[in-house]
Amino acid sequence: MPNTPPSSAESPADRRWRLALLLLSLLGAVLPWIFNLRWFAAGGSVAPQVFWPATAANDLTTAITIDVYLAAAAFAAWVLHERRVRRPWLWVLGCFGVGLACVLPLYLLRREPLKGAPPPAPSVR
Repeated sequence: MPNTPPSSAESPADRRWRLALLLLSLLGAVLPWIFNLRWFAAGGSVAPQVFWPATAANDLTTAITIDVYLAAAAFAAWVLHERRVRRPWLWVLGCFGVGLACVLPLYLLRREPLKGAPPPAPSVR
C-alpha cells in the first residue's frame, strides 16, 4: 500500500464538529449577553462595589461565579502555556471580556487545523 497524503477535504463528521463549535460559540455570546444587557438596563454596573456583591447574592450564584472564574483562569493558563495560536493574550482578554462560553469554542476551532492542512507554525510571543 503506498503512503498517500491525507485528503484536504473535510469529512462530514469534521464539518459537524466545526458547526457544533460555531453554534456553541454563538449561543455562548448571545445567551449570557441577553442577561448582561438586562442587568445594565436595570441599573447594574461592572463597578466592583456593585458587581461583586451581586455575584455572591446567594450560595448558588456564588458557586456559579467561582466555577466560571476558575474555569476561565484555567483556560487562560492553558492558552498562554500552549501558545498554539497567534496573540494568545487576545483569547484571554476575550475570555474575560466577552465570555468563556463564547471564546472557548472559537479557540478550539482556531487551534485545530483543517484535516490535510499543514500544521500551523509555532507562534512567537
